[in-house]
Amino acid sequence: MALGIGIVGLPNVGKSTLFNALTKKSVPAENYPFCTIDPSVGVVAVPDLRLSKLSTLSKSAKTIPAAIEFVDIAGLVKGASAGEGLGNKFLANIREVDAILEVVRIFPAQGGSASGGDVVHVYGEIDPMRDIEVINLELMMADLETVTKRLGNLEKDVKRGDKDALDEKEVLEKIAATLEAGKLAKDIFQNVENVGHPMSNIEGVVKKLHLLTMKPILYALNKKSGAKNLDEAKDERWEKLMRFFKDKNAQYVIFDAKVEDELKEFAGEEKETFRRELGAEEGDGIDALISASYTLLGLITYFTTGEDETRAWTIKKGWTAPEAGTAIHTDFKDKFIRAEVIWWQDLLTAGSYVVAREKGLLRTEGKDYIVQDGDVIEFKI
Repeated sequence: MALGIGIVGLPNVGKSTLFNALTKKSVPAENYPFCTIDPSVGVVAVPDLRLSKLSTLSKSAKTIPAAIEFVDIAGLVKGASAGEGLGNKFLANIREVDAILEVVRIFPAQGGSASGGDVVHVYGEIDPMRDIEVINLELMMADLETVTKRLGNLEKDVKRGDKDALDEKEVLEKIAATLEAGKLAKDIFQNVENVGHPMSNIEGVVKKLHLLTMKPILYALNKKSGAKNLDEAKDERWEKLMRFFKDKNAQYVIFDAKVEDELKEFAGEEKETFRRELGAEEGDGIDALISASYTLLGLITYFTTGEDETRAWTIKKGWTAPEAGTAIHTDFKDKFIRAEVIWWQDLLTAGSYVVAREKGLLRTEGKDYIVQDGDVIEFKI
């Protein structure tokens, strides 16, 4: 399942540095705007301790993790929706991704570059809510243009009284009003009863439009170890940011892009030792960010395991067993007979499939079974 997350933000907030750390792939990350002109794509393994444990149990020759794509997109500036900077290119690139990772700078202007110099903010001072509002406003303006254009194209059918066109026009006008009020298009779902249409009708309209502000957003707050970041200062700007996340029920993670980039070639205890030496906190900010991005897309993982390989398979939450089988091969859905399922921890506790079967831990599931995160499955076709 190829699902992509676009890394966006203002210039000089740490997007490309984060991308480097995520993918271990070198892209330009210099201290000037628009260095990253063409999007770079990296496939990133989703950290999952369950995978390695299952692989050890099965003595697998290969271990293959789940993965998601991260796309490094050029920096956005005010006026992008009107073509300022690389706005048109930015908006075209972001339409192609499934979710948005919005990098927000909370580290100070002093220091922060690879050479130890200052990383200049495009607006001269640090204000995370202003940065979020600039980015989100440009996305809203682009969506409003899309909605307005669609309304114009509907006018002919509306005039002749076409019912579907009339219904779509009403929904579009509600979406336009939401955007004009400075809200994301997805905010319309918070008050569906005010729209006057079933949820399915609204979803059908917005799906065709590919609206930017319908995409799920994960906010990534980029700090600097050893500096007085906004989260440490707890000033008015920080409190305003936290209120925004609470009011919008938005997901966010805090990380240090520069430290994560410097640690990208290390692993295990060596990585944690260097992390402490760099003044960063315990734990892997990148792993937390990747896992949060995976969850943001509504994804879960099931496993197949054996001597040849242990593999993590990515599917959408809520998929049935035949649908989940399509992650392996599209034929699995039509040819599905049954699935033998066991929770990963039960398999580890049993120590083998033979013992698990003797203890009744291995279940036979049919076409209606909803696959759960952490299931180990053997499909019968």
